[in-house]
Amino acid sequence: MQPQGPTTERERHLVLDLLRGLALMGIALANFPEFALWTFLAPEQQAAMPTAAADRVVRFLQYLFVDGKFYTIFSLLFGIGFSLILARHGRRLFLRRMFILVAIGLVHLLFIWNGDILTLYALGGLLLTLFTSLSDRQLLLLALALILLPVGLDALTEFRGVDFAGPFYQQWWRVADARGITEQNFATWLRDATDYPTMYAFLQQGACERLWEFVEGHRLPKVLGLFILGYLIGRHRLYARLREIPMKPTFFASAIVGFPLSVAYAWSAVTDKPWGLTAHSLLYALSVVPMALAYVSAVSLVLLRWPEARLFKLIAAPGRMALSCYIGQSLIGILLFYGVGFGLGTTFGLIHAELVALAAFLVEVVLSRLWLLRFRFGPLEWVWRMLTYGRRFPLAK
Repeated sequence: MQPQGPTTERERHLVLDLLRGLALMGIALANFPEFALWTFLAPEQQAAMPTAAADRVVRFLQYLFVDGKFYTIFSLLFGIGFSLILARHGRRLFLRRMFILVAIGLVHLLFIWNGDILTLYALGGLLLTLFTSLSDRQLLLLALALILLPVGLDALTEFRGVDFAGPFYQQWWRVADARGITEQNFATWLRDATDYPTMYAFLQQGACERLWEFVEGHRLPKVLGLFILGYLIGRHRLYARLREIPMKPTFFASAIVGFPLSVAYAWSAVTDKPWGLTAHSLLYALSVVPMALAYVSAVSLVLLRWPEARLFKLIAAPGRMALSCYIGQSLIGILLFYGVGFGLGTTFGLIHAELVALAAFLVEVVLSRLWLLRFRFGPLEWVWRMLTYGRRFPLAK
């Protein structure tokens, strides 16, 4: 099938861009505590901060309302996007697009920020092509199995002592030791890194740490399962048929299931898994998808009620250039918190880090809106599209 060009503005659906914009806000809330190096501090150091009392409340609320939920929405949206590309252009162009995304993700992971998710998403997208010929029922069962698979793997770790990530953990610290990074200077290394070579030394060990996190957290089956659910949504174009879906019952059913399980998950997280690793993993698996669906259905209901609201178009602006905004969040975090920038890392409590995350997202909303008044695509989206289609597209409107 010959490529016909990227999706035009007229073909876009506001609900997808709006949800993508909100997902970017949630991702900023999830990532900025790490940019601020707050998550690198030992528990006693966190407890000694002036904001410690407020931070404990914010941490619980973060696990309750943020952790895993917006990442789930972003993954579903990726799956929907995959369905659109596969339906419009076929497998060959889709694979090319994913290989380019692997390259973008690796550059981000190795040279900018070790918390990259794009590489994992691209690998999940490549695997998704193996299952697109399955029936709806088969895809749904496979998605549920993949989402629950980490629970079984964690049970093997807890009850059988199976260590899936041990070699990766050891390699991580071997690389760190070779660069002089220790447990004593780990939290402050990036804050004190006043030049890029020093920062890059940390990124080298951080890439190994990220690989360990992916394996230890069983991230690939989770992501692939969510991609398949998103692909199913896209296959039936549910995003374009919102008025045909019983949205209110969907919202209430998802919230009734997801909220109490999220409360239990948040409690397990802040109290260091008192019911064990397997129970914690199960609570995560059973809470994040219903809560994400509750968020999606709530946004859809509000959008159906006020389809012309200016606020929605503002929030949708960063959603239209999600790749640029995602990388942009990393650059903002580095500028604010690392030694190559203002060096504010380890000085912010969790509540302040989250306020900075919201401020950074608002900046991206404004800049995205101004950019899209003059240009058709975000800057990185423009490059990605040209590499994918092998031809130049005009950037200016």
